[in-house]
Amino acid sequence: MKSPLLEKSLDFATQIVLFYEAFSKTRKDTTIAKQLLRSATSVGANINEAVYGNSKADFISKLHIALKETGESIYWLTLLQRTQLMQYDYDAALALAEEIKRMLIASINTAKQKSP
Repeated sequence: MKSPLLEKSLDFATQIVLFYEAFSKTRKDTTIAKQLLRSATSVGANINEAVYGNSKADFISKLHIALKETGESIYWLTLLQRTQLMQYDYDAALALAEEIKRMLIASINTAKQKSP
């Protein structure tokens, strides 16, 4: 079964991995970029774990973690955009992260409304 949410999270993680590789070559401090790399790749990992959760509560819990990681990724992307340390299409990455956030919120709400 293909999950649009998982596919988008993989696209997002891929974009950020490639961003990090380019950023690390600028010889600027990579602390913020590393934080972004960790949070952005964690989004999809937690969505994937949710798919294989042992219970509805586990599923919802993993989606909540993915939502938190998405929010953190948005924060780091916004900070990097404001610092202008590197030219990058931050708006596209932020738009994808916002889309993932909306999808996660909808998925969590749907899972909570379904009967056990």
